[in-house]
Amino acid sequence: MKINNGYLEEILRIGLPITMQSILQASYSLVDQIMVGTLGTMSIAGSGLVGKFSSLVNFTLAAVASVTSILVAQYHGNKDRDGINKGFFSCLYLAMAVMLLFLLPCLWIPDTILSVYTTDFEMVKEAVPYFTAIALSFIPMTLTMQFSALLRSIEKSKVPLYAGIASMIGNIIFNYLFIFGKMGMPCLGLIGAGIGTLLARSIESILLLGVLVFMRKKEELYLQPVSLFYTKQYKKIALIVFPILFNEFSWSVGENIYAAIYGRIGTQAVAAMTLTNPLQGMFIGMFSGVSAAATVMVGKRLGRDEKEEAYAIGKYLAKVSAAGACLASVLLIIISDCYISLFRIEAQVAETTKRILFVLALLLIVKILNMVIAGGILRSGGKTQYTLYIDLIGTWVFGVPFGLLAAFVWKLPIESVYFLLSMEEVVRLFITFAVFKRKIWMNNVTS
Repeated sequence: MKINNGYLEEILRIGLPITMQSILQASYSLVDQIMVGTLGTMSIAGSGLVGKFSSLVNFTLAAVASVTSILVAQYHGNKDRDGINKGFFSCLYLAMAVMLLFLLPCLWIPDTILSVYTTDFEMVKEAVPYFTAIALSFIPMTLTMQFSALLRSIEKSKVPLYAGIASMIGNIIFNYLFIFGKMGMPCLGLIGAGIGTLLARSIESILLLGVLVFMRKKEELYLQPVSLFYTKQYKKIALIVFPILFNEFSWSVGENIYAAIYGRIGTQAVAAMTLTNPLQGMFIGMFSGVSAAATVMVGKRLGRDEKEEAYAIGKYLAKVSAAGACLASVLLIIISDCYISLFRIEAQVAETTKRILFVLALLLIVKILNMVIAGGILRSGGKTQYTLYIDLIGTWVFGVPFGLLAAFVWKLPIESVYFLLSMEEVVRLFITFAVFKRKIWMNNVTS
């Protein structure tokens, strides 16, 4: 692969801080799992159920944040300060409205929501208080996503990284204090992990807000709240956000169906899958910076109508991602035994976790290329209906049917179920490559 030093420098400047922040964000669940892991299999499984619903919220809100990135990156490339301002505030209002649609049911009927994933009443009872704390953390998480999307798209990606570091440190300290009852704090067990996450995410959003206020005072950034009813901007956003929102929501519902399938295989299966989630988040998070850099780098060129250079950057980013993903797969296999040894779990759960991690290593390159090409490059043009169609075919035509067949008809072990339903990633990648090569995704949304 020919190395373009200009592109590489731009990737590192924009993407490296984002990658590091994504790894830090994944550390939330890793820290929780390591500390909660000392409480036993039931607590691990309970936190896993909450994590699956939380991921549904996360991905849906990330859909709105991705629209913020698309709009701000193209307006930034076009040097349109007013466009950046209107795009940011319109997306912020929309994100808060979407967040409330999730938060209110979580506070009102948490046990009903968790019962979708399992028939084990004791597991649900264990998880409900933790679920409440995590649900409240959706508020600062939404703000953080929007603030970070704005800063990254104007090429200030180091700021969210520093806030993420502070948040991670806070998460470790708060978890230690509240899970185990140290330094005079109450010993709260699983709910203590939820309180730790809530406090840490609040710190992160407050720090980012402070930076934006400072930049506004220094006139480095034009920020002036627009009316909630500024319909002109909403029309533009709607054309981009609804396909993404439906896409991410649909994909996340599919992921939650997968979680329900695992939950009905058994508590040990849920625990094993739960333990693999932090590693999956961290390894895929290594390349989230490349995906986010793709949105900014390609989107900036599209905003200036430099379509050929935008396409060349897209090809380069895909090659970088493929090479890096191969190395990441090898590393995942190497560290899997050490990772599993961190937890106090039964031998059967440990062995199942190891087999699932091996399957994940095999699929990692496909997952990463889908994230970078579909989630970063294709979306940067604003024609988000293409990624919607790709994900709908992958999840609902292949993933969900194969998962149900593998678990309930063929009655395969969980690692085989995971492998078969993950074949939808391969299907999506083939379609993604075809759309990318045809260049039909390229569009200047600032026109």
